Amino acid sequence: MLLVQRTTTATHPNPSSEGLGWVAVAVGFLGEIFLNGPTTQLELNKILLPMRRFLVLALGFSLVWGLVTGQPTRANNLNTARGNPVRPWTYWWWMGSAVNNADLTRQLEGFAKAGIGGVHVIPIYGVKGYENQFLPFLGEKWLAAFRHTVREAKRLGLGVDLTTGTGWPFGGPNVSPDEAAKKWAIQDGKLTAILTRQRVKRAAPGGEGLVVDYFNKRAVQRYLGRFDSTLARMADQPRAVYNDSYEVYGANWTTNFLQEFQKRRGYDLNDRLADFLDSTGTEAQVRVMQDYHETLSDLLRDGFTQTWTAWARGHGYQTRHQAHGSPGNLLDLYALADIPETESFGSSRFPIPGLRVDENYEVDRFGTPNALAMKFASSAAHLTGKKLVSSETGTWLADHFKVSLSQLKPQIDELFTAGINHIFFHGIAYSPAAEKWPGWLFYASTNYGSSSHVWKHLPLLTGYIERCQSRLQASQPDNDVLVYFPIHDLWAKPAKSGGGIHALEVHHVERWLMALPFGRLCERLKRGGYGFDYVSDRQLDSLRVGPNGTIQARGGGYRVIVVPETIYLPEATARRLLQLAKQGARIVFLEKMPKQVPGAFNPVARAAELQRITEELKRQETVTITAEPLEGALFRNGVWQERWAVNTGLSFIRKKTADGNLHYFITNLTNKIQTDSLHLKPFERRYQSVLRYDPVTDQTDSLMVRNEHVPLSLAPGESVFLTARTTPISAEAKPSLPPTDVLTLRGTWRLDFPEGAPYRPAPQTRSEPGSWVLPGDTTTGWFSGTGRYSLLFSVPAGFPTTRNAILDLGDVREVAEVRLNGQSLGTAWCLPFRLAVPPGVLRGENTLEISVTNLSANRARFLDQKGVSWKKFYDINLVDIRYRPFDATRWEPVPSGLLGPVRLLMTP
Repeated sequence: MLLVQRTTTATHPNPSSEGLGWVAVAVGFLGEIFLNGPTTQLELNKILLPMRRFLVLALGFSLVWGLVTGQPTRANNLNTARGNPVRPWTYWWWMGSAVNNADLTRQLEGFAKAGIGGVHVIPIYGVKGYENQFLPFLGEKWLAAFRHTVREAKRLGLGVDLTTGTGWPFGGPNVSPDEAAKKWAIQDGKLTAILTRQRVKRAAPGGEGLVVDYFNKRAVQRYLGRFDSTLARMADQPRAVYNDSYEVYGANWTTNFLQEFQKRRGYDLNDRLADFLDSTGTEAQVRVMQDYHETLSDLLRDGFTQTWTAWARGHGYQTRHQAHGSPGNLLDLYALADIPETESFGSSRFPIPGLRVDENYEVDRFGTPNALAMKFASSAAHLTGKKLVSSETGTWLADHFKVSLSQLKPQIDELFTAGINHIFFHGIAYSPAAEKWPGWLFYASTNYGSSSHVWKHLPLLTGYIERCQSRLQASQPDNDVLVYFPIHDLWAKPAKSGGGIHALEVHHVERWLMALPFGRLCERLKRGGYGFDYVSDRQLDSLRVGPNGTIQARGGGYRVIVVPETIYLPEATARRLLQLAKQGARIVFLEKMPKQVPGAFNPVARAAELQRITEELKRQETVTITAEPLEGALFRNGVWQERWAVNTGLSFIRKKTADGNLHYFITNLTNKIQTDSLHLKPFERRYQSVLRYDPVTDQTDSLMVRNEHVPLSLAPGESVFLTARTTPISAEAKPSLPPTDVLTLRGTWRLDFPEGAPYRPAPQTRSEPGSWVLPGDTTTGWFSGTGRYSLLFSVPAGFPTTRNAILDLGDVREVAEVRLNGQSLGTAWCLPFRLAVPPGVLRGENTLEISVTNLSANRARFLDQKGVSWKKFYDINLVDIRYRPFDATRWEPVPSGLLGPVRLLMTP
């Protein structure tokens, strides 16, 4: 029996952090005084008076310095549009930057009303016919429009981020050939640098030009200098600047690569040219290639990421960084960002009944999203104590005009379980109000804008995300396991990407991540119900050992470091592991100790040093070397396993709050109703109560705890928060049991069409619900809008109408607003399409109205079949999900409306 007490939880947006920086400093300072400092009024005055004088002088100096130099300061950085990170944000493409203040304000106001917390401005290619309105990037008119955007966003409580450039990757008219992306070539028997000749992809007017050399610090600094004289001098500034995923095609070298290589690796690469050019996989070739890739990784970190990050912070910006796709160590690159960002590209093909997947999406070409790839961004954030981890969300989830809210929710739930807590919609194109439907569109996105079929009901999704992210952002990770990422083993394998480098992409993780024992181990941990993060060689240096051997990072503590089966281990890494072990850290080596060091510099002597260190590691009490099942080794090292996750296949993330409670976000991405008794993590305190929060309905239930177990049942597609509390619940729990009576609603269904385009079909009468698209009928086959299904039905004598009930709508295409006997039951927008029926609403004779809004795909068919000219964009124009010119004339009509069956489920 499940004992439940239902309450309503009001969710309020977090207050804007605008202007709170100085308050936070003062509060923190005073807190230190009162907790640890002077206790008398005289002592307090002695501290506060000089402090007040210092703050006044510092603020005055800061303002004067800003006026003299024109550089942003901490004082004028209070004018930054930081917005509300609890709400989802959106990519906002400025096409040709043909923007005007009136339409900018109109769209921003619409975003705020729809529950969007901020925008990410990306200038890209333009629209044909609007050339005379193009605003060149960073020109005076463009900057004026951007200043207006930031001011209006602040007024509306929205944040603003900006790409440090146009399109992607970084580059433009100020990048000379000397500073442009390079690849290696052989001239006169020596390695040298030549241009890749890549230009900025999807560039906006004023942003065209060569791609910058990401491995060259001086080139990056000169590129960023363009923003010193433009963007950085603005009084109103964005919250963060952004770098997209690494797509510098073929770049694998830089002008000073040989000098940097010799300085970092200890020898001249030209002396090992034969090994470098060898492709047979000899030991000598493998070691040289490890050194080559490590040098690329170092230069990408030092030359680009660190340089760009330092520039941004020097001007008062945060950074949002997509490190994936690059040849660097993703953990180290993500760690430098204020907001690490991953990407969800395509659909994950969850087996949830009723979840549709676009049959034209090419898995072999693009791969599918994978939570293990997403965890590189969240792991870096967890280790470094970053509050926010973001995601570019919904890229090519389905073809244009075909993405539903019910398809988006499982993808977002997967991101949440991977540690992501700051969703960015991908996205919305700026579009003038005067532009006819469908307005301006970006070639590769899910359209969330006002011309989209999701716009009317978007607040349902944004509200769901806000309620989830408010909890995820307010809690800390509670993972027990740190898994060492042996990137030198990856660098020992032949590279499969262009340019002969290892591109650590989010698309085809099977090509690099799952090809390593590391990836297979992490998949095993995920399926095994363990909470874990990744750690790099460099990040091991930041760890400390706390009480009881707890491994402390800035973002939280861990119980064990697991080293997967590894071939190559740097001796410096082994030395650091030994230091941690001597301080009491628990370390588990799987299979055996690594015996080889990476790299070609003096490998014999370095291998002997590694052997000496590993022999000493074996003698440490806290070190385990095991070939037995992993679960036993983890159990003996105090690692908690969520056995219910193993039994059910439910996906989850566990987090902790400042008051000692535990948060579980749990989602059912399987094809079955999953029911189990959850045994809560019992460390440190015994939990006395558990709250079950449904972020879709915004309702909270209290569950009875029995021997640290609570019952949980989730239908496919459902997700909940469980909060294990250290304090009891005083309210009495009530039972909630599975349905005992089921009634399929039958009768004469009437269907009319209150709103939509291009034409409103004639009313229909039918014996059961179904798609309103009629065979051979162009009017219904072109219609996009709302159809209203009405039914008069009777409840049989003896049917328990006074009990709690659930209305199950079956298959809905795509969103259903429901009224029963004149009372709203709410809107069903995600799987499973079910709504609660409050007691007293159901009668013997009943009137049911279900208003269903469909996709806009059929309306797009109409435009193309009628030859309407609307695809008028430069560059790639508009393509379908296979990157062919978009043509909806080939499409069959998309089923629309209430497909059912519709049932009443009665509960005791």
